[in-house]
Amino acid sequence: MTTQHSRIAIERIGIDESGKGDYFGPLVIAAVFVDATTQGELRLMEVRDSKTLSDGRILEMAPDIKTICPHSIITIGPQKYNELYEKIKNLNRLLAWGHAKALETLLERGITCEQAISDQFGDKRLILNALQEKGRKVTLEQRPKAESDLAVAAASILARAEFLIRLKRLSSEVGTALPKGASPTVELAAKMIVKKHGQERLGQVAKLHFKTTKAVLA
Repeated sequence: MTTQHSRIAIERIGIDESGKGDYFGPLVIAAVFVDATTQGELRLMEVRDSKTLSDGRILEMAPDIKTICPHSIITIGPQKYNELYEKIKNLNRLLAWGHAKALETLLERGITCEQAISDQFGDKRLILNALQEKGRKVTLEQRPKAESDLAVAAASILARAEFLIRLKRLSSEVGTALPKGASPTVELAAKMIVKKHGQERLGQVAKLHFKTTKAVLA
């Protein structure tokens, strides 16, 4: 017998982001709604934290997750990201804004759910305030290693898949393979872009507040 409490505990929205630590490419935030049925299906698919999966596997799994779970994906491209960062001046606030937007978009699709789970990245009031302005009431639980929850793991896969697709698209637009992360290889690619297309183009493919920008333009 399902009690009211266990039903609520199972029905939840997982939220996760991708691209936060990558110099190139967008910041992507995904929200995924999971209930008892889809939880079983995700388990059978062996859904787990995207950091433990290969890019190929992530790109294979994402369409299946999208098919079975109501979801929303918010993509903040580098140009928009730089504009927002210039205004907000704080990555946690920017993340909170994105998380709230992903949650709100999913709730607007008619999902009724009172519990959301995300990774711990800052003051959860930032997300709740953004939601309450819209009159939405959600209990948000932030926990370290939230990706161990199936709903958050599913969101991490959707966010990463979208990030990888967008990064590939940006790479073909600038005619240079844009590497993930923030490493010497990334710095080299950034220097190539500045050399080929000028400094302005960098703001269309990269998150300019990273230390990498200083090194590239030095």
